[in-house]
Amino acid sequence: MTTTEILSMLQDFGDEATKKTLMRHGAKEPIFGVKVADLKKILKKTKKNHELSLELYDTGNSDAMYLAGLMADETKITEKQLNQWVEKAYWYYLCEYTVPWVAAETTFGFELGLKWIKSDNEQIASAGWATLRDYASLCDDQDLDINIYSDLLDKIAKDIHHSQNRVRHTMNGFIIAIGSFVVELTDKAIKVAEQVGIVTVDMGGTACKEPFAKEYIQKVIDRGSHGKKRKSARC
Repeated sequence: MTTTEILSMLQDFGDEATKKTLMRHGAKEPIFGVKVADLKKILKKTKKNHELSLELYDTGNSDAMYLAGLMADETKITEKQLNQWVEKAYWYYLCEYTVPWVAAETTFGFELGLKWIKSDNEQIASAGWATLRDYASLCDDQDLDINIYSDLLDKIAKDIHHSQNRVRHTMNGFIIAIGSFVVELTDKAIKVAEQVGIVTVDMGGTACKEPFAKEYIQKVIDRGSHGKKRKSARC
């Protein structure tokens, strides 16, 4: 399939109500408003396709960019290309999910996440915390640098309430992920969650609410999912 053919399919799948919802959350034109379930129908036909994913992302169409992340081949995409992607990830679907999902599945995702969290750009910093979050959810604990992850929890405890809006959100998500997926750091994550308390995030006038990290981690423990790693960051 070609990029032109996929854009035509995306247009056909476009839903006006979905488009309005996504734009209320931060998406901008060009966008058709395609539901994730319909994006996955296209993905079944293309499978992972490195070159096609790069072309789709470069269209600037939000639906195509999200699909590109689902389609990307983590074994072929380069650090340079992901840096280009994160620069173009202008809203949270892209900078907190699409780009981090792919980055976390690469061999250099951890280092890239550490680099991105130092950025003054809100979207890039958010992508960094999300990448580190997803990386921890995928890798066995013995393959993680526990000391660095512990230090990152300390950094969040100190910085979260005066960080940028979406960075606060991904920092809070990082606490939840570490508490949920990294057994050795669960107790510390809970303590940091208690110290941080409720995190205030402007959700752009939507009904979405920021979870209290301690309660979320406890729910994961209670349902018996504590420490169970994910097979893929993408969904």
